[in-house]
Amino acid sequence: MLLGFDPHKSTHTATAVVPAANQQASSLRIEASLAEYRRLLTWARRWPQRTWVVENANGLGRHLAQWLIVRGETVVDVPASATSRVRQLTRGGGRKNDRIDAAAAATAYLHGDGREVAAEDHTTALALLDERRVNLAQARVRTINQLHAVLRDLLPGGAPAQLSADQAASLLRTVRPVGDVEQVRKELARDLVAEIWMLDKQLAENAARMEKLVDASGSTLMSTPGIGPVMAGRLVGRVRRASRFATAAAFANYTGVAPIEIASADRARHRLSRSGDRQLNSVLHTIAVIQIRMPNSPGHAYYQRKLSEGKTPKEAKRCLKRRLADHVWRIMIADERKTKRHSAQAT
Repeated sequence: MLLGFDPHKSTHTATAVVPAANQQASSLRIEASLAEYRRLLTWARRWPQRTWVVENANGLGRHLAQWLIVRGETVVDVPASATSRVRQLTRGGGRKNDRIDAAAAATAYLHGDGREVAAEDHTTALALLDERRVNLAQARVRTINQLHAVLRDLLPGGAPAQLSADQAASLLRTVRPVGDVEQVRKELARDLVAEIWMLDKQLAENAARMEKLVDASGSTLMSTPGIGPVMAGRLVGRVRRASRFATAAAFANYTGVAPIEIASADRARHRLSRSGDRQLNSVLHTIAVIQIRMPNSPGHAYYQRKLSEGKTPKEAKRCLKRRLADHVWRIMIADERKTKRHSAQAT
């Protein structure tokens, strides 16, 4: 039995569809709550062999899809465009409601649309930690900027550009405020320093948690010069499964490090790509810069070789980023295969 599902923010509708006849057998509408989720699962157990077909399982249907998966259910994701296409080709007089949408999702799956939804794993956890780290880093930059603004009016010449919380605290100890305005400024500066200390602690804890997850996942990315726990966590969290890219070239294109060919008649040139995942592009850029500064790294030797070939520093760096994309993809593919082998041996 196929259980088509049309999720919304406050309500969900399920429709049971018999695959052989493509006919609706039953339908149920529930509220978006855990108690109603359990009622839905009880309703579905009348069909021992069942597959849940959720429209937009990575959007509004994400919570329910993952809730079902951890309880042993098979869940398939169908894009909203596929259910819309089914409705257009079905003789329904233009009618549209949640029950029809849920049945259309099941029909779209019968026609070959959709893919099975995988359970959330360490890659999801790393993506969450990476997003949190970005937010913490942005908050730290804002706080540092606010502290500089206060110290500019509290100290002659302000504070040094590269300012840590400990340095700011030392500077504040030299200030003897006179009057209410200076007193308030010093108190505000103390509060900002305390916030920076707290953010530094949270960033350190975040990095430790990312390193622990990367180690537990069996990733060998950190064996590459320039890739630490944060860079490795960001790569694993954003790429998730490297095998979803058929080739290293496809991965390079996704990360935006593959140059774009512009050709017309006998003239051809390549320009820098501005598309792709810019976060992954930033990671590869950071790794490239670190390797260039490491005299004994393979990236440094490759960069120097490109310079000797007549390329500019920018061009040589772009070549290194492209090479690193291939290297990272191969490592992640090897790690993925190794994990699959270990899982097969364990079972």
